[in-house]
Amino acid sequence: MANIIEIADLGAPGLEVFTRLTDAQLRRGWEGKNGVFIAEGVQIAQIALSVGLNPVALLIEKKHLLGKARALVAACGNAPVYTGDAEVLAQITGYPLTRGVLAAFDRPQLRSVREVCAGKRRIAVLEQLNDGANVGALFRCAAALGMDGLALTKDCCDPYSRRAMRVSMGTVLQLPWCWCDGDLSELRALGYQTAAFALCDDAVSLEDERLKSVEQLAIVLGAEGSGLREATIQSADWRVKIPMAHGVDSLNVAAAGAVAFWQLRG
Repeated sequence: MANIIEIADLGAPGLEVFTRLTDAQLRRGWEGKNGVFIAEGVQIAQIALSVGLNPVALLIEKKHLLGKARALVAACGNAPVYTGDAEVLAQITGYPLTRGVLAAFDRPQLRSVREVCAGKRRIAVLEQLNDGANVGALFRCAAALGMDGLALTKDCCDPYSRRAMRVSMGTVLQLPWCWCDGDLSELRALGYQTAAFALCDDAVSLEDERLKSVEQLAIVLGAEGSGLREATIQSADWRVKIPMAHGVDSLNVAAAGAVAFWQLRG
């Protein structure tokens, strides 16, 4: 039976996870937990449940309890469900983006590089991407366009941050991913060739047919502006660029990733 708790303001006990804790605090742990993340909206919360994650608490606009969030509430067992009118929830920064539903879940166990990548044909590697919107968009593109998983260097944005999770539309929970070392040595040990996307004089075109024939390929993308580290570019098996028109020199990293993933899908 659902544990419904009606609130009159956001200072009520138990709401800290939604109202006062930063992404960094959620990541480090909360009340003895190993870290939690916030799912915004029914769709992402349902994805979290479908992959077996444990709900910690929910915050739902009252009108949705018997509407679009009814099945979600029923599936969350004894997890506390805080509810209030729209005027109460509107005090949350960014409330309109939540569509009236927030759900806190325990984070899953992190995977190793081997667990994510062994035996897979196509992996996306993200280096130094610290913008949550770009990380989330790349997860969504990777899931939709045939990548088998992602590896992120440890200086990337946390994929479980609220912004990355929201932009990814929950694909952060569906596509396997891991943290990796910047030198990509673990991927090479697993048999991958690396394709670094960079504006280099010796870069081959994305249309080069040899790229598609590589059995195991890691597609390496860097942050906007600074791009990939020079050491990453020089150590890559391939340096690749996307053919451009009208004098444009580059694309947003998420757009570039989408083009690369589609062209090089396994």
